Amino acid sequence: MASINLIESFTEFKEAENIDRPTLMKVLEDVFKTLLRKKYGSDENFDVIVNTDKGDLEIIRRREIVEDGQVEDPNLQIAYSEAIKTEPDYQVGEEVYEEVDIFEFGRRAVLAAKQTLSARIGDLKKNILLAKYADRAGEIVSGEVYQVWRKEALLLDDEGNELLLPKSEQIPSDFFKKGETVRAVVKKVEMRNNMPAIILSRTSTEFLGKLLEIEVPEIFDGLIVIKKIVREPGERAKVAVESYDDRIDPVGACVGMKGSRIHGIVRELRNENIDIINFTNNTQLLIQRSLTPAKISHMDLDAENQYVAVYLKPDQVSLAIGKKGVNIKLAQELTGYEIDVYRDEDDDEEYDIDLDEFSDEIDGWIIDELKKVGCDTARSVLNLSVEELVRRADLEEKTVLDVRRILKAEFEAE
Repeated sequence: MASINLIESFTEFKEAENIDRPTLMKVLEDVFKTLLRKKYGSDENFDVIVNTDKGDLEIIRRREIVEDGQVEDPNLQIAYSEAIKTEPDYQVGEEVYEEVDIFEFGRRAVLAAKQTLSARIGDLKKNILLAKYADRAGEIVSGEVYQVWRKEALLLDDEGNELLLPKSEQIPSDFFKKGETVRAVVKKVEMRNNMPAIILSRTSTEFLGKLLEIEVPEIFDGLIVIKKIVREPGERAKVAVESYDDRIDPVGACVGMKGSRIHGIVRELRNENIDIINFTNNTQLLIQRSLTPAKISHMDLDAENQYVAVYLKPDQVSLAIGKKGVNIKLAQELTGYEIDVYRDEDDDEEYDIDLDEFSDEIDGWIIDELKKVGCDTARSVLNLSVEELVRRADLEEKTVLDVRRILKAEFEAE
């Protein structure tokens, strides 16, 4: 049985491993049926049989046997005298199946078919790549470094697809070697010279968010939600988190036992400092927490103009501003307020916080009980012993310990 071997002629066909077999067979069939239509005017009486494993292809033509001299269409009919040359038992009205020699199309036609097939396979690859990554924006992917250039790095995923990590999307201290496995988040998919380009990022806030989701099961399960992330890649990041379960401390859950959860993320981000803070709807508290690790003395808030003047002890000013102004810059991005830092001129004045400002963390009835015994501020509570608070406010010891923990956290540096 005559056949044509396609392994060498159509190498693109064999390389398209991520294209399913039925699709590939359909492409090959379409290409050769186009040739048939050009040569015979119709492909209705032809069968194209493809063996993708061996690279074999056969073209079978079906023709009806008619009486000699009654042939009206040589493509659809064959004279009885011609038919019995191949099989003496044929009868008028039966169908003859003949294999078409591929070389009957001519060298130029076969070359054109190869070019058409190559183009079709290329389009299929592009569509599959687009379909795979178009809906994955914001997801973390891993790739092996294949080539590093001045403006970008080329990575290959586990299927050999090319991924691009531009220099602008790399952490300043990133240094990649060929063969190294790198994690990044899919930033976007765009077309370059009619080819899909998968753009990755290691500097986006989504990358840090997804790393936290991987390391902190409570975030993945929805028990803790990330309210906002701000970053200066490679330098510092601030993450505001909130817990939907009163039994879960969101900051503690994100940091992990002895920092076990956050340390892996810090290493991934080239030792980027990460501040995890409790989100609150109380603007003053949020501003105070956003300036971690600095402790503020007091502030003047202008909510209408989204402005706040923050006063700190002299030794806290540099902490609030941070290296190259990064800390205060991120605090402004996190809170949405313009923040100005001033030295506190009254060193004797001790900063305090009204208990009502903790209403999102401490139940209202507990605050009311504390107020009844004259504890209106955080420091007035902390100045009393646990035993005295239990006795005077008629609260359980566990409740008092929880309240003191929340209040002390506001006066302690990270």
